[in-house]
Amino acid sequence: MGQKIRPNSLRLGVTQDWNACWMTKKNNFSNLLEEDVLIRKIIDSKIKNAGIDKVRIERIGNNYQISIRAARPGLIIGRGGKGVEELIDLLKTKIQKLRAEQHVKEMPNVSLNIEELKRGEVSSAIVGQNIALDLEKRMPFRRTLKKYVEQVAQNREVKGIKIKVSGRLDGNEISRREQLTRGKLPLQTLRANIDYGEATAFCTYGAIGIKVWIYKGEIFDK
Repeated sequence: MGQKIRPNSLRLGVTQDWNACWMTKKNNFSNLLEEDVLIRKIIDSKIKNAGIDKVRIERIGNNYQISIRAARPGLIIGRGGKGVEELIDLLKTKIQKLRAEQHVKEMPNVSLNIEELKRGEVSSAIVGQNIALDLEKRMPFRRTLKKYVEQVAQNREVKGIKIKVSGRLDGNEISRREQLTRGKLPLQTLRANIDYGEATAFCTYGAIGIKVWIYKGEIFDK
């Protein structure tokens, strides 16, 4: 079972928390879910270069509290907080436009909380994004995987790592899957702290999917 599903979803409510925290009535769930997807798409397209590790959305009534954890928060904040203000205005405009299509008149209240990720080299999401950037620059995939596996494995916090890539690797005609593993990776142990992330490299010969698993020991205090 642990080999076939996302490690994050398997551990929800056990050792990991939800990335979206809100409750609503059944007849309004689809509209709010659509707003969540829109928010994540805007953040990903607008500040992708900031090295986003996690986006958490909390909603109380009509108030949004969005927490963004990034390796380079200065790219989000901008000079004098101008970047945050522009991002908030963009989110409000897009959500208001979506609500107009859904025939909802309420105006959203959006606030942003930017957190700094101090150790980006042990974040699966950021490792996946860095691999995607290297593959888009036509770096050999085997050398790239080996580079990041060795880089992550040097950290004392990391007990094991696996990186898998799939697609037309190095521009070959036939797509295939390749992976590189080091250390332990107990996917079926619920108390195992496994950081999982995905990324996509958009190359001239097609898209390459990237998956990263990083095992950081076991959690006993939850």
